[in-house]
Amino acid sequence: MKKYLAEMVGTMVLVLMGCGSAVFFGCTAPAEVLAVAFAFGLSVIGMAYCIGGISGCHINPAITLGVWLSGRMNGKDALGYMAFQVVGAIIGAALIYVLTSTGGFGATTATGANSYTDGEMLQAFLAEVIFTFVFVLVVLGTTDSEKGAGNFAGLAIGLTLVLVHIVCIPITGTSVNPARSIGPALFAGGVALKQLWLFIVAPFVGAVFAAGAWKCLRSECKCCNK
Repeated sequence: MKKYLAEMVGTMVLVLMGCGSAVFFGCTAPAEVLAVAFAFGLSVIGMAYCIGGISGCHINPAITLGVWLSGRMNGKDALGYMAFQVVGAIIGAALIYVLTSTGGFGATTATGANSYTDGEMLQAFLAEVIFTFVFVLVVLGTTDSEKGAGNFAGLAIGLTLVLVHIVCIPITGTSVNPARSIGPALFAGGVALKQLWLFIVAPFVGAVFAAGAWKCLRSECKCCNK
């Protein structure tokens, strides 16, 4: 079961990041197209280091079909991979829908402080929880002593953070790090300080979810160790 769950999470991230960048950043101008392309590519890199040691990180039914046809996995696993990949894609699309349906885009800042537009607190909170979950999950996965990426962990983590920023900057300016928000807010004052609680609480919530997810994927959760 753990490899199926890994494929579900991996595909969710791929859709959330790749499609999310197109939704929030646009996909018409050359720079926008490049950004979206990087979003998809970087999401694959991040998840390859994160779940590659668990499932091989197919996160694509076409890849799974090719692997099955080449005799490298059995039919049962191939069907399981595909089913959970579809579920993951639905979850990723649902998260994008929730983010877009709860508001527009975030406010700008001259100090680097995170902020969100009035009336869009729910969108900002959800964004910070979701993208912190993704970032911390990649960190935990790539640095794991048994299933990690070794010396390449830093590359995966850094590129994943770039990916997170591509999607989340239009919403909140991207925090996913309470310390990163506290510093600029102290200098910006005003709205930044008033909204600071969100950029502390939401990333912590995301990190809790990520820790629980990684424990399950790493087989420390009995219900997933099948």
